Amino acid sequence: MTDRYAVIGNPISHSKSPLIHRLFAEQTGQDMSYEAIEAPLDGFAPTIRRLRDEGYKGCNVTVPFKFEAYALCDQLGARARDAKAVNTLLFQDGKILGTNTDGAGLLSDIENNLGFKLMWKDALLLGAGGAAAGVLWPLFNAGLGVDIANRTLDKAQVLAEQFKGAGTVHARTYEDLAGRKYDLVINATSSGLKDELPPLPEGLFKPGALAYDMMYGRETPFMAFARKQGAALVSDGLGMLVEQAAEAFQVWRGVRPDTRPVLEKLRT
Repeated sequence: MTDRYAVIGNPISHSKSPLIHRLFAEQTGQDMSYEAIEAPLDGFAPTIRRLRDEGYKGCNVTVPFKFEAYALCDQLGARARDAKAVNTLLFQDGKILGTNTDGAGLLSDIENNLGFKLMWKDALLLGAGGAAAGVLWPLFNAGLGVDIANRTLDKAQVLAEQFKGAGTVHARTYEDLAGRKYDLVINATSSGLKDELPPLPEGLFKPGALAYDMMYGRETPFMAFARKQGAALVSDGLGMLVEQAAEAFQVWRGVRPDTRPVLEKLRT
């Protein structure tokens, strides 16, 4: 019997995750299906419980439900506990198990696919939601100091406080960024979905800097801004999507697929 999986979000119609996991399944010979499901903004938990009860084996979780997924889990892996956010669910013996593959996916894309070395770099993380929380611990482990900027300062402060023992981290407003420069600027907000740009000052990028938008599929306003501002390398989040999907696939199926041919296919 074919094992069923899904990605849950709102909105979700843009997601490439079903295609990615189909390619992974073909590559590794796994008998599984994978679909995109839009949960109501006030109906995430009932959606997950329904899928579990219907016999699904697991789910990916995307915007805006990663904190809700964390709260819903019966058991959490170490990466989920560190992030306090969940993007991968495994249904086992009636229980909901959660982990987070976002950070591993981001680092793999930046260092392996883009060839950008992270050690001793200064990073700016835009946003304080589940996407940002999922990558903070891996960024610290890679040797970066991180500033978190958000429209609402208290949300950035709450996130920074959670991670203050892990590395050098500061919460800032967008106005606070004037005059500061960074080696790496990561847009973890959903502004790209709305074709909006966070209110960023000019001059953010150091020589050789990488501008990275977690959104994918098109040139976002953040990416266009970074090119105009002279960022040496500008990337969307498609590589992160593929790499984090491979980590989730391994959690579910016990085998890690080769990401390079899948990423190459999606880029063509």
